Amino acid sequence: MNQIPSTDINQLWCTYKEEDCPQCREQLIINYAPIVKYVAGRVSSGLPNSVDIADLISYGLFGLIDAIEKFDLDRGIKFETYAIARIKGAIIDELRALDWVPRSVRSKGKDIENAYVVLENRLLRTPTDAEVAKELGITQKELNVTLSKLSYATVISFDELWAKREFDDRFDPASNIVDVTAEDPVGIYENAEVREILSGAIEQLPDRERIVVALYYYEGLTLKEIGQVLGVTESRVSQLHTKAVLRLRAKLHSPSKSVF
Repeated sequence: MNQIPSTDINQLWCTYKEEDCPQCREQLIINYAPIVKYVAGRVSSGLPNSVDIADLISYGLFGLIDAIEKFDLDRGIKFETYAIARIKGAIIDELRALDWVPRSVRSKGKDIENAYVVLENRLLRTPTDAEVAKELGITQKELNVTLSKLSYATVISFDELWAKREFDDRFDPASNIVDVTAEDPVGIYENAEVREILSGAIEQLPDRERIVVALYYYEGLTLKEIGQVLGVTESRVSQLHTKAVLRLRAKLHSPSKSVF
């Protein structure tokens, strides 16, 4: 399906916002529908095969509709960027509502995250897997098994980390974009501080975890494609991704960081 030319889409947006035109809204949904398929495909790459991508697309459509209705033409933000975050948020919200990851697994994930916080404050460096396992009182094999199970629970975006929200909170991407005309200097400072801490935390990740983060979040590769680049299995990439996310969340939740 061909998308509407940019000149026409701009006029369509203006007509929809000025007149609340139902037909314009429908055309906008059709025009941007391919974004939903793209986001659903990205999210599904980190989920078990039992999750139907058609379901993810249907969840994402609600996110697209919400994005179209709430998009502000005057903010100067590209709609596709705004919509992708909204669509992903809608998909993740629905997956969380279904509670398809056992609570016991989520609890173990919190334990690992807390272990990272304790060890980093104690050792003043990134702990090894052996040290994390010892802190938890389990073997490295048991730690790896837990990380594999957690891989399905870490389909979260860096936007959510930057927003300093818990995994099950809705994140409005536009609310986290620094506006140079904003009158809240404290908000701008906190936003910049979190980004600085997160950037520093990424630099401290072990090499392979840092590569996975860069390829997944910045280059847009799927876990399978990253596996081909690194010459490892998709499950191994998923495990590296999970460890990286837990380390970054631990860094933002560390009591030594004044971001909350």
